[in-house]
Amino acid sequence: MVSLTEFFQLFMEKKGELLQLFLEHMNMTALAVFISLAIGVPIGVLITRNKTISKIVIGIANIMQSIPSIALLAFSVPFLGIGTKPAIFMVIIYALLPIIKNTYTGIISIDPKTIEVAKGLGLTKWKRLFQIELPIAAPFIMSGIRISAVAAVGTMTIAAFAGAGGLGWFINLGLNSQNIGLVLLGAIPASLLALGIDFLLGRLEHAVTPEGLMPADQIQNIPKKKRRLERIIIFCLCGLLVLIPAITTLSETIASQNEKKITVASSNFTETIILGYMYSELIEENTDIEVEQRFNLNGGIVCFNAIKSGDADMYVEYTGSILPNYLHQKIETTDPQEVYDQASKAMKDNYNLQLSQPLGFNNTYVMAMKPDVAEKYNVHTLSELMKVSDQLRLGCTVNFAQREDCLPLMEKTFGTSFQSVNGLEGAIRYNALASNEVDVIDAFSTDALIEKQGLTLIEDDIHFFPPYYAANVVRQETLDKFPELEPVLAKMEGIFDEQTMRSLNSKVDIDGMDAKDVAHEFLVEKGLISA
Repeated sequence: MVSLTEFFQLFMEKKGELLQLFLEHMNMTALAVFISLAIGVPIGVLITRNKTISKIVIGIANIMQSIPSIALLAFSVPFLGIGTKPAIFMVIIYALLPIIKNTYTGIISIDPKTIEVAKGLGLTKWKRLFQIELPIAAPFIMSGIRISAVAAVGTMTIAAFAGAGGLGWFINLGLNSQNIGLVLLGAIPASLLALGIDFLLGRLEHAVTPEGLMPADQIQNIPKKKRRLERIIIFCLCGLLVLIPAITTLSETIASQNEKKITVASSNFTETIILGYMYSELIEENTDIEVEQRFNLNGGIVCFNAIKSGDADMYVEYTGSILPNYLHQKIETTDPQEVYDQASKAMKDNYNLQLSQPLGFNNTYVMAMKPDVAEKYNVHTLSELMKVSDQLRLGCTVNFAQREDCLPLMEKTFGTSFQSVNGLEGAIRYNALASNEVDVIDAFSTDALIEKQGLTLIEDDIHFFPPYYAANVVRQETLDKFPELEPVLAKMEGIFDEQTMRSLNSKVDIDGMDAKDVAHEFLVEKGLISA
């Protein structure tokens, strides 16, 4: 656990970045909820005219609501690209159901006699809607909006996995490094933002609901002048929630017109984020090209789709992942140079992507156990591990469990299987091992948490795992447009080994340093940039 003093120190260190991420989170949430409101209320009104259509629309909204948010985000990235667009789209989908449903419920709950009286007074359909139906249904509608807005704040934390920023950035960094302080630094402001928005919308609900429709105990007989002033203040505050994101989006669009600009992406684990910062600073230090960072994308496949579509210009990938994951080619050898040559040629031929020379370190899979468990089962090599696998519980990433060249092939090769297999998020599997919920995990050779937990690494005595040398994937179009990039990017080739990379990861995941600072210090130490 983190002490209050430690958390306060972390807050003071990160307060500038926290403010920026908080504003990003608020802007994306407000924009998503406003769009949902603009879509949901009219739909809710329209479906009151036809019961069959209402059932169909609400049924579709229910189905969309049932889709896991991370799956919806992943689905939208190939169509909308990376950044804020897929994140806002995801939240809009989730926010629509309560707004549509409550608008529909509020209107159909109105006493039919009230509508008949309005007709008798000669009010047109539109006048009945705006003067009778919507005012009476206002408490229901506002309740739906409040539910949507509060839920949207929490859902938007997943936006970080699409490179959109927001408070989910700190939460993900904290999970990667098992740093509770960073998790809280993202979670607490998100909770406060949700409470603040709910309070503001509660006041808006009070302002738009006619006093005659309020419960007797809430009627305060406020003077008209004071009530009008309250409405103006609330409307202005709510207007700002919509106006600020619109202005921010416009200013970002104008700023992005710079032609000398590239986007550096990274996956959602510490190592690739550090390398992303290195490439970004190296480029900006040695050229006049502006770098936009899209870090923390949800896995290599999102990065790969982004670079194919042109939403990103480069990112770091691993030779052993390129062939089976993106090119759907079988790795026939474990020779590092042959795997690199095959991956480099295929990327060039199939996607016109340039694969740099390896950065120098091999971040391959390695099975890891707690020392006492390894000793209990007398496990030192992969062959010995698989002999007792039926007695062991495996905690591994979903990718490892599903990839044909990983767990399925391992079990097929040795003709045995584990007692149980638990698919876990990257950092969570280390927590599960520490708490004895699993006996063995799939680790990466440069993971800092290996040293932090003092784990025993199982020797790959049969060379089962292919080489996973890190290399930079760059769009050839980008290199053609900015030829000055090639000699700059080449400075990163061959300057790392496994111990160096593990040490850099350790500074972030164990010592709590900022990945950007770690990247800067390394570049200075190597003489690649000035201090």
